[in-house]
Amino acid sequence: MHELSIALSMIELASEEATRHGASRVSALYLKLGPLSGVVKEALTFSFEIACEGTRLEGCELIIEAVPVVIHCARCQADEGIENIQDLRCPRCGDLAADIIHGRELEVVSLELAELEEVTI
Repeated sequence: MHELSIALSMIELASEEATRHGASRVSALYLKLGPLSGVVKEALTFSFEIACEGTRLEGCELIIEAVPVVIHCARCQADEGIENIQDLRCPRCGDLAADIIHGRELEVVSLELAELEEVTI
């Protein structure tokens, strides 16, 4: 299950950002996830919860925004959303799409940091 390694990478990235900003913990992590990313949302959520235990992300909420698949049709010169990821055809003219504009995303968008540590000078 490669979702565990992805979860561990997200935790490492979030921990580094929390340290950079002087936060003791991360309360929420926002992620964009497309159906063509190769990541199973449920497996990632499960892996993330387990991997957060004992870290500054323990109890962190993982908020996933589902990104729809959008293709660019060369014939219609339009960007169109598609319903079936097994059939990458333009919904207007039926041509196969050569360009996928959205749907491959696996992107940490933002973090919510909490409990800023007091700095003594």
